[in-house]
Amino acid sequence: MNDLTKGKPIAVILQFAIPLLIGSFFQLAYNFADSMIVGHTLGKDSFASVGSTASLIFLIIGFAQGVTNGLTIISAQRFGAGDLEGLKKSFVHGLFYASLISLLLTVSALAFLKPILVLMQTPVSIIDHSHAFLTAMFGGLTFTIFYNFLSSALRSLGNSKTPLLALVIACFINIGLDFFFILVMNWGVFGAGFATILAQACSVLFLIFYIIHKVPHYHIGLADLKLDRGNLKKHAQLAFPMGFQASIIAIGAMTLQFMVNQLGTDAIAAQAIALRTDQLAMLPMVNLGLAIATFTAQNYGAKLYDRIREGVRHSLLLSIAWAIVFAVILILGNRFFSGLFLPNASQTVLDLALVYYIINGSCYWIVASLFILRSFIQGLGKGFIPTLAGFGELIFRAAVAIIGMQYFGFYGTAAANPAAWIGSIIVLIPSSIIFMKKLKAGQSI
Repeated sequence: MNDLTKGKPIAVILQFAIPLLIGSFFQLAYNFADSMIVGHTLGKDSFASVGSTASLIFLIIGFAQGVTNGLTIISAQRFGAGDLEGLKKSFVHGLFYASLISLLLTVSALAFLKPILVLMQTPVSIIDHSHAFLTAMFGGLTFTIFYNFLSSALRSLGNSKTPLLALVIACFINIGLDFFFILVMNWGVFGAGFATILAQACSVLFLIFYIIHKVPHYHIGLADLKLDRGNLKKHAQLAFPMGFQASIIAIGAMTLQFMVNQLGTDAIAAQAIALRTDQLAMLPMVNLGLAIATFTAQNYGAKLYDRIREGVRHSLLLSIAWAIVFAVILILGNRFFSGLFLPNASQTVLDLALVYYIINGSCYWIVASLFILRSFIQGLGKGFIPTLAGFGELIFRAAVAIIGMQYFGFYGTAAANPAAWIGSIIVLIPSSIIFMKKLKAGQSI
């Protein structure tokens, strides 16, 4: 386990974040593997069908990730405070909520999948492929949710290396299964989704084995399985707002996808390429944010407020620096990045992707700030403000996507994400300033 309340703040944050970052690269690698193998072997329509599902996947899985991250913020606070009995109770209540949302999300996602795709105006030429891919992904939601919960539970103890190892295992299994299901079994995009789910199932089994043998803090017996109203309420008050925040953001992304779908498969393919590069750009930002959330939670539990302020400041500067550097690389190397996913892309697709790179890349510094400040506030145990910021993202993204598409076509839809980041950051900045001042004065929040 790794105690983040000791040592130089930026050093322990980076020590914690680097395994997270490496793990996310592997996670992105097996997501990229799906896209690249589909794009290289099945063609533009299949690639577009997978890409067009991103916002719907984010709606469902993003909610689950938000909930599991929220559940383990409380675990990190209790670990930082040295409350090991409370830590075990937090783990048990987290298991309960993870099981509950696994059941509810799997049933609801599969039941309403086709109507949602129709509502999003998914083109007829790709809707069956999109449905097949999502059926595989949502059919295995339990594995996705428990991977996220168990990884978050370990991170709350300062252990970011074991989730990394689980991701490495999943990555290689996923890539191997991609080739087998797509090229040998000819299962098409369903095979790509099924490969991802089987890989995540393997990572869940690995994490369970590790916790049983290496993490006594999470060893539970029948006597520990008793739930109490106080812990149920406390965990729900933080976890579900974080889940709803992700879902709110995803609804905005679905609105954006709805507008892009009306522009045809070239626009859908260009956006699918660009969203993959967005994921690459945001990896360090996201993982610094995850590190800040755990760092803040542990130090807040230990009442080390000055360490929190220093860690947030340095992480913010580092995240912004990365955003600027990557934006320059992306715009200058646009052909390379586009060719990774669709080597035979038409000039129209390449030109549209470049538009997206320029508009979004120039605003990466905003989203870099967003991830750090939002995670800082979440680490303090405050779920409402990030949810409010999520509403800001929803309103700004949807408004710009709808109005922008009507007047500027793809150019307007490409500006929707930067607008959303602005809608969120204008909520997070004043809140962060207030909280920083309270921490400086030695006040709990």
